[in-house]
Amino acid sequence: MKFSTLSVKHMSAALLATVLAACAQAPAPTAAPAKPAEPAKPAEAAKPAAGNVDVELLFPVAVGGPIAKIMDGYMERFNKANPGITAKATFAGGYADVLTKIQTTVQGGGKPAPIAVLLSTDLQTLLDADLLEPLDGYLAKAGDAYVNDFFPAFMLNSKDKNGKVWGIPFQRSTPVMYYNKAQFKEVGLDPEKPPKNWAELLDAAKKLTKPNGDRWGLQVPSDGFPYWLFQAGPISLGKNVVGAEPNKVFFDTPESLEALNFFVGLSQKEKVHPTGVIPWATTPDAFLAGKASMIYHTTGSLTNILSKSANPADVGVAFIPGKSGFGVPTGGGNIYMFKGAAQAQKDAAWKLVQFLSSPELAAEWSRDTGYVASRKAAYDTEIMKKLVAEKPQYGIARDQLQYAQKELTSHQGAQIQQIYGNAIQAAVEGKKDPKVALTDAQAAADKVLSQFK
Repeated sequence: MKFSTLSVKHMSAALLATVLAACAQAPAPTAAPAKPAEPAKPAEAAKPAAGNVDVELLFPVAVGGPIAKIMDGYMERFNKANPGITAKATFAGGYADVLTKIQTTVQGGGKPAPIAVLLSTDLQTLLDADLLEPLDGYLAKAGDAYVNDFFPAFMLNSKDKNGKVWGIPFQRSTPVMYYNKAQFKEVGLDPEKPPKNWAELLDAAKKLTKPNGDRWGLQVPSDGFPYWLFQAGPISLGKNVVGAEPNKVFFDTPESLEALNFFVGLSQKEKVHPTGVIPWATTPDAFLAGKASMIYHTTGSLTNILSKSANPADVGVAFIPGKSGFGVPTGGGNIYMFKGAAQAQKDAAWKLVQFLSSPELAAEWSRDTGYVASRKAAYDTEIMKKLVAEKPQYGIARDQLQYAQKELTSHQGAQIQQIYGNAIQAAVEGKKDPKVALTDAQAAADKVLSQFK
């Protein structure tokens, strides 16, 4: 089995130990004649005591963070409701760190944890490495109502090319546009009418931009996940960069070029967007500090932005504008089940998956993190009804899902994403002509994917 250095990520899970009982021999009597010794009875394998079915969930978050505490709370609730199962979450840094843990364990001859949260776009990588446990049997028992309750857009990166489900949507997201309502009012823009297309976006950005970089009308990160944020452009123009086949991508298309030319022009021609590398991590800070009036970022940042805002009511959230319509990729993580665990452990792990993906937990997770609740029924819970009524920002990403398409994924997924991201970054930073950047990216991607034709 072959693994690429960027592909497989998971770490070892707690394995159930069995203890064999030792057989004691009785001392021979001293007074009466000795009788022939009875044959010793074979030792019986000790049966696991209640609570001995251990389930480990590998989760991508830094140890000790607030999200870790939330997840630990979920584990406690699950264990209390399921005597005989002890579930725990192991926090392993970012998504790439979790994937590395899996790779290290499997290459070392060990067994990975039975379940883990990894990127939805890791699906093909995990399938290529033959690491995933099929979910068919579990999903058949759960029934169609369970699978069909997940938003269809989230299922696009949860199925293989034949439509078979391998991942359960958990902490899912889309890019959204955050905008400062107070600054909109300041320059005469309607704070309840954010830009719906590129022309309106440019017009607003011109009005909002202040000279000498004191305030930018728009800021879109160009590091971290540039391919993801930019993918919204081609999707809105009707041509995604990825289709059903994992060995094909569509980087050098008229749609990609039109979108890239527009974004390059925002900084190099219109001067409404900063030049150079725009960090992913600090873009929300620029928005909160009033240095950027509009930003593109993940809906997963929503709770953090609202909690740090001096006036949360001034935080506007809107669909990502397209040229004449909307379009975004989905993002975030799925829960996957891995090969190697005993059947009892897999069954217990599935119970945990169903618990974590229940409408109630999906609603809580959305409220506490900002991720989109992955199930439709979550929005029928009192938690989400109250949340969306009090903070309408939490309903925007859900409503945008009707325009959402598959996130870029393929064989050698991380490498292909990097190729596309580097091309976008080079063009936006003025290092390459947009057409040349996309042509080179297509050629590089085709070369990598040629081994899978």
